[in-house]
Amino acid sequence: MTTETDSDTAPPVRSQAPADVARRIEAILLIVDEPQSLVALAAAVGAPVPAVRQAVGGLVADYDGETGGPRRGFELREVGGGWRLYVRDEHDDLIAEYVGGQAPSRLSQAALETLAVIAYKQPVTRSQVASIRAVNVDSVVRTLLARGLITELFTDPETGAINYGTTDALLVNLGINSLDELPHISPLLDDGSDGFDAEVLR
Repeated sequence: MTTETDSDTAPPVRSQAPADVARRIEAILLIVDEPQSLVALAAAVGAPVPAVRQAVGGLVADYDGETGGPRRGFELREVGGGWRLYVRDEHDDLIAEYVGGQAPSRLSQAALETLAVIAYKQPVTRSQVASIRAVNVDSVVRTLLARGLITELFTDPETGAINYGTTDALLVNLGINSLDELPHISPLLDDGSDGFDAEVLR
């Protein structure tokens, strides 16, 4: 029979130096969605409340440019009895414009299927994609180009057909480093699977 030892259950010993406490508070504040009280922050960073209060005050002054550094585009603000990072009011219009431009609507099923074909078959022409999917893909390809998920790789010198491939933006959206990490296509895409040959990317 095994029993837990103190080393198994004891919390890690963390530095209580003011700079270290402040850095841990910053790390917590970067990921929280709701304002955090001093008590909650103290528990999270493993420091006494007075030390956390002092660190928070130092961060406020630092972000406001009162310690010799630049005034940041964000601030540490107390709201509803807790602390949280906020964009400064003067940047509200900028952030609204940016977020609005970075929040496109979801891709349609047709776009997702076309994107899958291009990802696995690339380089591939529009007519080849249409043949595999058995539908016209002109508008869908335009959408994928506009979203930056595919790009024109080259033009066939004989036929003049444009060959398409995926971009790094697709890898980022899928959370993978390369196309080699894509799953095998056969169990996932029944439509058009006969159109893929032995050169399918794996």
